[in-house]
This record gives sequence, structure tokens and C-alpha cells, in this order.
Amino acid sequence: MNWVRSPAVVRAPATSANLGPGFDAFGLALALHDQVEAAVTGGGLAVEVHGEGEETAGVGERHLVVNAMRAAFARMGGQPPGLALCCTNAIPHGRGLGSSAAAVVSGILAARALVPDGADRLPDAEVLRLAVDLEGHPDNVAACLAGGLTVAWRPGAAGAGTGSGAAVIPGVPGERGEGTGSGADVVHGADMVPGGDEGAVRLLRLDVLAAITAVACVAPTTMATHEARAALPASVPHADAAANAARSALLLAALTRDPAVLFDATEDYLHQRYRAAAMPPTADLLARLRRAGVAAVMSGAGPSVLALGLAEAQPGLAVVDSIARETGIAWRVTPLTVDRQGATVQPDGTGKPRPGAARQGRSTNQVPGPGVHPAGGSTQGRATNPATHGPQSRECRALLWC
Repeated sequence: MNWVRSPAVVRAPATSANLGPGFDAFGLALALHDQVEAAVTGGGLAVEVHGEGEETAGVGERHLVVNAMRAAFARMGGQPPGLALCCTNAIPHGRGLGSSAAAVVSGILAARALVPDGADRLPDAEVLRLAVDLEGHPDNVAACLAGGLTVAWRPGAAGAGTGSGAAVIPGVPGERGEGTGSGADVVHGADMVPGGDEGAVRLLRLDVLAAITAVACVAPTTMATHEARAALPASVPHADAAANAARSALLLAALTRDPAVLFDATEDYLHQRYRAAAMPPTADLLARLRRAGVAAVMSGAGPSVLALGLAEAQPGLAVVDSIARETGIAWRVTPLTVDRQGATVQPDGTGKPRPGAARQGRSTNQVPGPGVHPAGGSTQGRATNPATHGPQSRECRALLWC
């Protein structure tokens, strides 16, 4: 295989999955981003991490971005002689804001960008499928790739994408717990399907009303997604399922047409009440916000909380900070807008790795010896090259990302 000589830079947004009733299907991209810069080198593996998850620099091949790159390289047919990786992270890890999805998406797109014909070797639909395979569920990666509000599903496959499988991804060393967002775990997830439509994932992207904004209450502690999922019952009452279906439909209307119904639309009957015992501070804050009339939901599997609304509405999102302080918990209250672009990729253009942490020991890890694992390539971001970048391509817009 040939390799692109200049570094590839990927910028991936945070995401909040479920949004209350849209369990395992809805995702919302948020304007908080991780950035990955990757380059092919003559040998070995060098990893540096700044910001969130600095401690993961030392795990080498077990780093989630490296794992995703290796899996993408394997799908494209070869491994580079060596890799240099620099991660600048703003998305909190293990808090329900899609850090693992951002890592997976960044790794796949960075790998694809480092192969001259990467978009042909790993088309957009395969990018999505591989991301879901690695992440174990589609909601976060769909929103991370496409931006805005997404609905993800597997045609004709009830219960798919739960992340309960334990198949090791071919070409990737080890296994990781589903959706932990630690950046240091290794990969496991739903069984990979070698071809055909079986196991395919689809996503629908919708534009969120410009007036809608969000506030994230980031929890001071972490929780792995598989732990939160373990609290869910095997079945729920039919009446709850019916009510949840109605709320899910209403939520799509609230976010895209009529925000006046946003509070009712964020009522959940499938997962939040069952997870409350596993994260009492989250359940307490959620209850306080909703009693105040705020359309608040558990962000993903928690433990963070996401409030949605209009900035000028009453009671409005301005009350979120004061309500969070009343709990006595050190919530990090962060206003956020909706990311409407999704993950973007562009070559650095210099032909040289960016100077930085390789000279700043503590967050850098170098592994000697040849790198023996997978990669892929992309081109420029949607705004400048919509024909070749996955989330922006005409193919995805017309056929896959309706």
C-alpha cells in the first residue's frame, strides 16, 4: 500500500445519545470537540495525549484511537510501517458524552485519510458500519459522523447494536468494554458481518432548529456504559413501550419543528428510571431540573445530564447552573450549541508531523519496533471537498444519511 505523506487532522464532536426516549437510536452532536492528528512514520508507534485522558498515552496499541486506526487499516488491506498520533481532547471520558465514539470515528477517518485511495477502499457506508462494530452501538457514532440530530437503526434486526457481543475485531489486539469512553480500552462489540446487507446500519440526519441550545451538567465521576446497561430489565410493560414510542416521535417534532413540546417529548419510560439506583446524584439532578420545568435527560447512559431548550424561554436554561449547585455535587455546567457538521478530516498540508508533546515527556508514549496493524484514508472536510469525505459525501446524503 501507498501512504499519504502529510499528517491527517480529524476533528470530532461530542455526542449525547438517547435524549430521553430515543433509546439506542437518537444521537445529538454537540459543539465540544476532540482533535486527532496522525501521520505515517518509518516504524514504531508514538502516542501523545493532551487534555482529557492524558493518562491514556502510555497504553500504546490499546489506545482506542490506535485500535480504530488498526481496524480501518485492516479493512483496507495493509498496515503502515509506523504511526505517530497526537490527541487533543476536550470531551470528558466516561461521562456519557460520546468520548469513545469520537475516538473511534477519529481513528477510522484518520486512517482512511492516510491512504491515497482510502475513500475507495473504505466507502462511507463501511466507515459507519466499522464504527458501529467497534463502538458496539450506533447512536453516538452516527451523530459524531453526520452532525446534527440522527436516528440510527439496523434494518430488520431487532435488538441489534446493544453491545452485548464479545467477538474480537479481526486485526485488532484484545477486547474492550462497550462504550466506556476511557480511550484506553481495547475493542469489542457486536459481531462483525463479512458482507451483504446483514448487519448493515442506516442513519437519518435531521437539522435541529437554530434556536435550540443545550447545557451539559458533566458529572464529577465516571460510569461505564456496560455497567449502566446492566441495570436495565429484560422486558418492560407494553404501556411503557407505547408511551415511549409516542414520546420518541414527539421529540423529533420538538427538535425540528415545535420546541414548545420539548419538555413532554423528553419523558422517558425505557431506561432512565431503571438506571437511577446506579447513579443517585444523576437521578436527583434530573428530578430537580424536571420539577423546575427544564427538559432534562440523562446524557447517554449517564452519569452526566443534558438540558435542552430555548435560551430566551422560561424557566429557561439559565436556571440549570443554580439548580446544579443546590445539589452540593461538583457538576461542571457547560452551555453547548449543536454541532451541525459532524466529524471533519483534512490533511495538515505541511508534510511534517506537528511539533508538540513528543518533546513534552509526560503525555507521550513511544513504542519501538515496526507497527503491524490496519489503516485508511480520507480527504478534506465537507465544506471544501464534499465528494470524498464520508459524512459530507453526496452518496451518504442521498443514499445512507437520508
